[in-house]
Amino acid sequence: MSKNKTIGSMLIIAGTTIGAGMLALPIASAGLGFSTSIVVILGTWLLMTYTALLMIEVHQHAEVDATLNTLAKQLLGRRGQVLANFAMIFLFYALCAAYITGGGSQLQGNLNNWFSWQLAPQVGAIGFALLFGFIITLGTGTVDKVNRVLFSIKIVVLIAMFYMLTPHVKMQHLLELPVEQGLILSALPVVFTSFGFHGSIPSVVKYVGKDVKVLRKVMITGAALPLCIYLVWQIVSQGMMSQNQLLDSEGLAGFIGAVSTLVNNPAISQAVTIFADLALATSFLGVSLGLFDFFSDTLKKSNSKQDRLLTASVTFLPPLGFALFYPQGFIMALGYAAIALVVLAIFLPVAMVWKQRRCSSTPNGYQVIGGTPALAFVAVMGVLIISAQGLQMLGVIPAVG
Repeated sequence: MSKNKTIGSMLIIAGTTIGAGMLALPIASAGLGFSTSIVVILGTWLLMTYTALLMIEVHQHAEVDATLNTLAKQLLGRRGQVLANFAMIFLFYALCAAYITGGGSQLQGNLNNWFSWQLAPQVGAIGFALLFGFIITLGTGTVDKVNRVLFSIKIVVLIAMFYMLTPHVKMQHLLELPVEQGLILSALPVVFTSFGFHGSIPSVVKYVGKDVKVLRKVMITGAALPLCIYLVWQIVSQGMMSQNQLLDSEGLAGFIGAVSTLVNNPAISQAVTIFADLALATSFLGVSLGLFDFFSDTLKKSNSKQDRLLTASVTFLPPLGFALFYPQGFIMALGYAAIALVVLAIFLPVAMVWKQRRCSSTPNGYQVIGGTPALAFVAVMGVLIISAQGLQMLGVIPAVG
């Protein structure tokens, strides 16, 4: 059972990561050029894997069911708890809104194609939220089982998609240089968000226990699989289309439509559509599971049906509201999510580890390498990512997507 849970947890981490973020990568990195985008992706993966290990260092001295709300209160006090709660809620709501928007758009398009209906995007968003919200409400064990099935199918479809798309890759597209230097900064928030699995860490710790060796394996392997897939995905997506074609893609639907038009192959178009559906579904499962457990802990709710339904309402209704009013807000929601993700995945882990290491009463245990200089460098990178999003909002640097 322990090994079974370990594999399942790796897939939850990987499934949470390989989702809307991956689908947004070609759009966000369109103006960077292939080599520059690979450097940015590798650097972001190192950053996020490091901070995930910081979270393990913090969790080892806490209760197995501790959430970020509990950890922040214990180590950073009331102010830290308030900051953690705000960041968690803002981040998860933004990500859930992005996934419901993207997933709802996909569901609406599929239903219209299959049954020749003329459904509004809002209908797809409601259906997507109800279906996967029901799965989350049933608990982590159910999410694990469903996620394994969806993730396995997703990998098969992904391999088939790569196989069919590779012949369309042209070397000249991979040799293109950045269109504008400012686009490197512009892409940072979306690329950063594409590795954002940290909100699911407390749920994974609660599921598999506090075995540091196992948790390290879960985090490193769970994050390494998306990295490998992202690198291949960049070769395929940026090799198929020129920078101008990618830059002209308007959101997720526009990108999928551009791929379908370019290859003019119904089988490839169907594979891309199925992968997009599965990627959004598995990503939504991992993120919303973390948000559900967070609210359950914060609101002190039990596992009774009535309490779980109440927690589900608090979890899913606000992001559903965003999706209903901004049905094209996929990239926008991911960009705003990056601000909160920096707080959640960089600033809070750094602050908690720094405080925990200085506390003489904390027992000796696992420590991530690098010491204080590494913590300071990671914090500076967090400031850079937030600054990039802020400059986009102010119109100083070009926006992506």
